[in-house]
Amino acid sequence: MNPIRLLLYVPVPWVFVLCYLLGVALEAVAPFEFRRDLPPAVSLAGAAVFAVGAIIAGWPLLMFYRARTTTVPGRTSATLVTRGPYRFTRNPMYVGLTIAYLGEAAILKQLWPVLLLPLTLAYLNWIVIPLEESRLKQVFGSEYEQYQMRVRRWI
Repeated sequence: MNPIRLLLYVPVPWVFVLCYLLGVALEAVAPFEFRRDLPPAVSLAGAAVFAVGAIIAGWPLLMFYRARTTTVPGRTSATLVTRGPYRFTRNPMYVGLTIAYLGEAAILKQLWPVLLLPLTLAYLNWIVIPLEESRLKQVFGSEYEQYQMRVRRWI
């Protein structure tokens, strides 16, 4: 089996966590010295950014639960959710996880995780999301295609 396809068995939040932990490991091996000079306000701002990201990621999760549909990439959705944050982005969970990730990096004043974040976003954009979109097109047809035309993939 293709190694990239194997990643599809890892829940997306864990992809963010694993990427972040790789950044933490790199930070331990090759830390950026500027971190010591950053004021405590950076960590406070990071906490606020993290909280916003967690809310943005959690809200759609609650909506999916109420709609009794799946949050697992590649599984067939029972309902097409287009309200709430889905009016602004087709992937608010991923947007929220990205914002929370950046907030965590600011809290801990770490740069390596931020430098690695594009790897996670590339994986989502070119592997996970296309799989999800193809399933949604199969299940919801023109209704999903019209939604795609109205709402951007990211923001």
